[in-house]
Amino acid sequence: MNTVTVQQLVDRFSLEVLAGKDQLHRTIAKTRVYRPGLEFAGYYDFFSHAHVQILGRKEINYLHKLTEEERNLRIGNVVKYHPPCFVVTRGQEGLKYLKKYCEEEGIPLLRTGEATSKVMPMMDIYLAKELAEEAAIHGVCVNVSGIGILLRGKSGVGKSETAHTLIRRGHRLVADDIVVLKKISPETIIGTHNGKTKEFLALRSIGLINVSRLYGRKAFQDETRIVLDIELTKWQENALNNELELEPKYTEYMDVKIPHIEIQLQPGRDVAGLVEAAANNWYLRQQGYSAAEDFMKRLQSED
Repeated sequence: MNTVTVQQLVDRFSLEVLAGKDQLHRTIAKTRVYRPGLEFAGYYDFFSHAHVQILGRKEINYLHKLTEEERNLRIGNVVKYHPPCFVVTRGQEGLKYLKKYCEEEGIPLLRTGEATSKVMPMMDIYLAKELAEEAAIHGVCVNVSGIGILLRGKSGVGKSETAHTLIRRGHRLVADDIVVLKKISPETIIGTHNGKTKEFLALRSIGLINVSRLYGRKAFQDETRIVLDIELTKWQENALNNELELEPKYTEYMDVKIPHIEIQLQPGRDVAGLVEAAANNWYLRQQGYSAAEDFMKRLQSED
């Protein structure tokens, strides 16, 4: 299972460390951050203590208004659950009592000048991606007109060459050779690179190229949501279907079903153009349009 250290959170969001500097190695294993409002009021039945704890103006102002004895009781009851860290937003001051308890319990106390409403969704997204279940597969990942596509096929079938043609047509490379898939929700898979292959595309007879250097920054992006799985295969006579509308097929990645299409290769066939057509057709289907249904309606209207 993936984890994130508090130090990584500090580095990613440029957080100020107020207490627990020697505890930044502590790990975060839960996605989504949590605001302990009811817990400071004494209700702990559903306390998500394993999450990053966000303290906004409501929480801090509430603690400020308590008597010293009651405040110590409230804070003491919360820190004994040992959450991975506390993050105070809006650069709030007067945190001496919080520092005291965090130092005693070995819990990092962090601070940011950003608003709570901005920090929470940003941290949620970051943790969801970093802690997501993931798998690495052999293939190429591209973004075609905003649509994430996984190109698969046997070695040498032409995946990278197809990606290169798509890049020249204004689309974007995400990953070549090794594609890292991350499941960030029960229905969503994100494709990205492994860091080492970032921006690189391997072309037979040419070698490695850096697409950002060669075609500009718009030729590459870090990640994309995968919505189509396209397999490039060798041409087989009489194996192609010519029905008006093919039965939908799917490929499963970490229990998420992705629509699957097979494109057979033959000299002179515009494979990149077919990939573009598949992407645009998928988009139209999401808008409720089916070319086959439209065609059948036209035929019926002539009867």
